Amino acid sequence: MSSFLGSSLTKKIVMAFAGLFLIMFLLVHLGLNLFLLSDDPGPFNKAAHFMASNPVIKIFELVLMGGFLLHILWGVILQIQNWLARPVRYKKMAETQISFFSKYMIYTGGIILIFLIIHFVNFYFVKLGLVEGDHENFYGMAHELFQLPGYVVFYLVALLILGFHLNHAFQSAFQTLGLNHETYTPCIKFVGLAYSIVVPAGYAVIPLIIYFVK
Repeated sequence: MSSFLGSSLTKKIVMAFAGLFLIMFLLVHLGLNLFLLSDDPGPFNKAAHFMASNPVIKIFELVLMGGFLLHILWGVILQIQNWLARPVRYKKMAETQISFFSKYMIYTGGIILIFLIIHFVNFYFVKLGLVEGDHENFYGMAHELFQLPGYVVFYLVALLILGFHLNHAFQSAFQTLGLNHETYTPCIKFVGLAYSIVVPAGYAVIPLIIYFVK
């Protein structure tokens, strides 16, 4: 049992489930963030207040944090194991052996982690009272940040990288879980590609409209 829990296969399975959970969360979070496009701050602030005070949501936050930590931890461990298993890099690797995005998943994941840390400092840590800010007006805080050109550019670049990360992660998760078949695998790849484009684009629309229109 201990060898199973410590195996690379187990880590990949746990990482796959955690990744799929986070993928579903991104849709819910996007739905909430779209309220930022309203001229009335009420709906977004009320939703944010509900999420900050509802005990069920607080439990969900713990699950979400666990999903983040598991996904990051296993991703780093698996990458280190891969590096240690092949300390001498091949001079040339066949393109069919490993895709470009698979090869650089650890790096795109690292950039996304930096973005998440900044995002937590700007919002989540404010809600927890660890960072100074108006936790009753996250709408105003978000609008202030999206008026900063440097932050907007960084946000958009992070979303672009997130799209690449999601495209490979979506397909890789189903492959890890053994859900490969000549009939429905092309459908999974299509859904993954569509998701990796539509969801980051949905997030990107928000700062662009706030910066150029609001």
